[in-house]
Amino acid sequence: MTASNPASAAPSIAERFADVRAHIEHACLKAGRKPSDVVLTAVSKTQPQEALLAALATGQKVFGENRVQEAQDHWSDRREGLELRLIGPLQTNKALDAVRLFDVIETLDREKLAGAIAEAQIKAGRTVRVLVQVNTGAEAQKAGVLPHEADGLIRRARDHYGLNIEGLMCIPPVDEDPAVHFDILKSIALRNGLTVLSMGMSGDYEAAIAHGATHVRVGSALFGERNTSKST
Repeated sequence: MTASNPASAAPSIAERFADVRAHIEHACLKAGRKPSDVVLTAVSKTQPQEALLAALATGQKVFGENRVQEAQDHWSDRREGLELRLIGPLQTNKALDAVRLFDVIETLDREKLAGAIAEAQIKAGRTVRVLVQVNTGAEAQKAGVLPHEADGLIRRARDHYGLNIEGLMCIPPVDEDPAVHFDILKSIALRNGLTVLSMGMSGDYEAAIAHGATHVRVGSALFGERNTSKST
């Protein structure tokens, strides 16, 4: 029996985390930024329990999930000491569950949802930090407030609903230069006094860091290609 070649084996999750962290540090230094200024959000949606345990073993504490129910399944019994961020669309009827579980909701994109989150916070007796998702590419199939409507939503979410709006999130179009969209997001943040920019994923997080990202959402570069048989 021929022995397998270790060089051809897929990297372990631990090796993937180390590699991504090294790339984040390099990108920060290249941009004249401190590595501690950029938070790695590990996108754990669709991942099996063994992958989550492997990620936790690397010391990872910040995780992003797309769906409330799946996040409950993943983290309800190991919630302590972690920061959970909702990075997928949120239905208003799931707002209370989201507020109870997550520390940050990154996908506020309409006033009705702002009201639902505000009401959920009262019922849950806890507050969450909120990011406004901006549809920088004005893509019909994608969630997010349009750039020219972002200022109004931010103002209403803050002043009328009392939400803790700390930043913005975007997902650039796959067929366009992401840097253009990162700059759009950054300009909206600057004029609204927001300091958190969640932008950049597995294929473009280094570019996002160069354009001011404070949080990068990385999935496949950490865990390998996800199981597409499950909804994401």
